[in-house]
Amino acid sequence: MHKDDIKQILFTEEQIKKRVMEMGAEITKDYQGKNLIIISLLKGAAWFTTDLSRAIDLPVRVDFMVVSSYGNETVTSGAVKVHLDVRDDLRGKDILVVDDILDSGITLNAVVKMMQMHSPASVKTCVLCDKEERRLNDFKADYVGFKVPDEFLVGFGLDYAGDYRNLPFIGVLNSSVYARTK
Repeated sequence: MHKDDIKQILFTEEQIKKRVMEMGAEITKDYQGKNLIIISLLKGAAWFTTDLSRAIDLPVRVDFMVVSSYGNETVTSGAVKVHLDVRDDLRGKDILVVDDILDSGITLNAVVKMMQMHSPASVKTCVLCDKEERRLNDFKADYVGFKVPDEFLVGFGLDYAGDYRNLPFIGVLNSSVYARTK
């Protein structure tokens, strides 16, 4: 990573850890006595899901989906593609879909509808970042880590064309980075 690629750090590693612990405590309280399965949307949510699942003080199963509506672009294509579907039987289970960022709302809305086809007891969503300004529908996450500005964010799982996921913080990517690849 070139330090010049990051315009600003929005949330430090410490701020993220603290917020994830708070969310884990809230989810623990809400899911007492329930059969919780976390569905992590790869690749971006892997970092968040790992830390969040350890912050939940309950037995939790984790499964994964790979879905996309962006590819390597900075705006959604509008079409959600499933590249890897869940393997667990979700019938009668309480599902928590976890994603790194809620942007247009198209992907999470489509995934929730897919999950509902499995006849679960419940389906809720949890996102690390919520970029409300970019919403193309009225979708709202049930659990939100941070409200974020309409900037291109990277770090802690968030990427640009597969890069920057491993940054321990969430930062704003300089527009010059993605402008040069257009």
